Amino acid sequence: MGRRKSSNTTQTSTNSSNKFEGTKIRFQDADEEAAADSSNLDDSIVAVDKATEDVFMGEPDVSFVVCDGVDDKTSADYYFDSYSHFVPVFQEMLKDVVRTKTYQNVIYKNKFLFQNKVVLDVGAGTGILSLFCAKAGAAHVYAVECSHMADMAKEIVETNGLSDVVTVLKGKIEEIELPVAKVDIIISEWMGYFLLFENMLNTVLYARDKWLVNDGVVLPDKASLYLTAIEDAEYKEDKIEFWNNVYGFDMSCIKKQAMMEPLVDTVDQNQIVTNCHLLKTMDISKMAPGDASFTAPFKLVAQRDDYIHAFVAYFDVSFTKCHKLMGFSTGPRSRATHWKQTVLYLEDVLTICEGEAIIGSMTVAPNKNNPRDVDIVVKYSLSGRRCVVSRVQLYKMR
Repeated sequence: MGRRKSSNTTQTSTNSSNKFEGTKIRFQDADEEAAADSSNLDDSIVAVDKATEDVFMGEPDVSFVVCDGVDDKTSADYYFDSYSHFVPVFQEMLKDVVRTKTYQNVIYKNKFLFQNKVVLDVGAGTGILSLFCAKAGAAHVYAVECSHMADMAKEIVETNGLSDVVTVLKGKIEEIELPVAKVDIIISEWMGYFLLFENMLNTVLYARDKWLVNDGVVLPDKASLYLTAIEDAEYKEDKIEFWNNVYGFDMSCIKKQAMMEPLVDTVDQNQIVTNCHLLKTMDISKMAPGDASFTAPFKLVAQRDDYIHAFVAYFDVSFTKCHKLMGFSTGPRSRATHWKQTVLYLEDVLTICEGEAIIGSMTVAPNKNNPRDVDIVVKYSLSGRRCVVSRVQLYKMR
């Protein structure tokens, strides 16, 4: 999985009429408090404190060195351990004000959900969501964190005088035992890049099935994955075509590998050429673990004459159990988050005319060797006036 070395991470939301399928779910910045009285997603609010707008977008190089002796860690062990060793990872997430402020608003503006309730925070990290829940009146919060950050979370809870309400448990959800038989609410920030890369969805579902009461609440409870297509000639030339001639040598064999690695980056909304198509909506309160693997058809219709160099995937998250519907989007037309968007470059440059459609399907499944990685297969075809193509491309998010 690649990332651009530098990009403008500032995006602005647009309130113009929306002609893109799948983008009807828009989440506005929370400074627009006047919109708080509406009950639909178009008027839902992501509260953002402008004073904390300097989102830290650091990209720590998570690498592992195997020392002498037998290394018996699994890929999941490395995943959890990597988070405990890189404080910038947590700082990046906390400074993502779209993410963190949305959770804070969901909790503080819906205290009726939390008052006198028992809450389970899955993958608690620093414990920020648990602290929010405690302040909202939860009877007790169990914050479960597998990495060594759990030790810091315990200290944070003690420092803030909430030890009587928040209990931090160190370990994997699948291996620990809670001091209670059931919980009323499960809250988690489980989403990864492309929604499903290095995500904790199955862990949340395990916790739901084991501990959540019958009429319990999962937050967030809806997540939707979308696809669109963009013009991106300049960067594709720099990232992909570069390998055709490297100081006079043909290194195109690396180009094939580069094409298979999705790029995580912020896409300028002006690059979007087509509508945005809803691929999959997941109901976290009801879905089965296997539902995260799917094949979904798509139809992307050009809104102008242009060239298409890549598909772009992003996701929206919704909290539908709130008094007023709340959530956020990671799309190119919304304010930037640390998830950015996921760019999948095409082998062909598609010349498309307004009104013409790219027809295809996307298959998404966890990698068999490492379920936290994602394998993606995209089938697409275009039968246009200037371009006729049909192709299957494979991508691997690692």
